[in-house]
Amino acid sequence: MRPRHACDDVRRAQEFRAYVAGAGGRLLHTATLLTAEPRDANPRAQRLLTLALARTYACWERLHGEDPYDHTRQYLMIRFALGALRHGGRLPFRPRPGGPLAGLSPQERLVLVMRLHEGIGEERAAALLGLPAERVRAVQNRAMAVMLRPAPEPARAPGRVGTVPS
Repeated sequence: MRPRHACDDVRRAQEFRAYVAGAGGRLLHTATLLTAEPRDANPRAQRLLTLALARTYACWERLHGEDPYDHTRQYLMIRFALGALRHGGRLPFRPRPGGPLAGLSPQERLVLVMRLHEGIGEERAAALLGLPAERVRAVQNRAMAVMLRPAPEPARAPGRVGTVPS
């Protein structure tokens, strides 16, 4: 390897390290929301993010002026969507209770994360997902209805009316 290429590799690695240091936390949070895992126990989200970052690093030189965050985020979401599609809309694992979006389907989580967490416009989200904008809007509305539904009240222990527990 010639010295000039070694300098390019060092520069590339330093740029990528700086990028991951700046964007890694937000990307991990996005992946955690997608997988519906708790923040402190998110191995699937970490694996998903690792794949997306590896893909970004592999094409780092070809990004020329493109936003690497946008590239990584797009691959992260596409990879998640393909995994969900491969399993008929269900993921091959059950989300552990504790993730804020655990009660939603993978498609609903994906749309909510794209639209509300990442701020992707409806038309762009529809284009990325290959869906009509109306479908994206319907999925978002359904997911919001689930999220805003009040939590069920805990069941009371059976007992007689008017008795005082001891």
